[in-house]
Amino acid sequence: MDGKVASGSGTDGAARHARWLLVVALTVQFLVSLDMSVVNVALPDIRSGLGFGRDGLLWVVNAYALAFGGLLMLGGRLADLAGPRRVLTAGLVLFGLASLAGGLAWSPGSLVAARAVQGVGAAAL
Repeated sequence: MDGKVASGSGTDGAARHARWLLVVALTVQFLVSLDMSVVNVALPDIRSGLGFGRDGLLWVVNAYALAFGGLLMLGGRLADLAGPRRVLTAGLVLFGLASLAGGLAWSPGSLVAARAVQGVGAAAL
């Protein structure tokens, strides 16, 4: 044994880790941007299913956008302080639970609240 480490073993692991980070980051950003606009397709069904008025229906879209845009910089700062992995995990959990709550919404107010919480979770992503 001459003390040499097999070449490439450390870089293969680092490259694999970097690829996974890229896949996760791209997937998360795709979900955030998709969730911003995908609800527009369902607005007519949401309106009839939950009894939204025309003006109230705008809040389904705006609640998410306002919470997301308003807290985006705070989410970045929180990641600086607490660590990106923790904030990403918390954001994914919050986003997922709020998505579930939005899917199970029983009233206009519950859907708007769920969309706002989704925006908070998205800001942490």
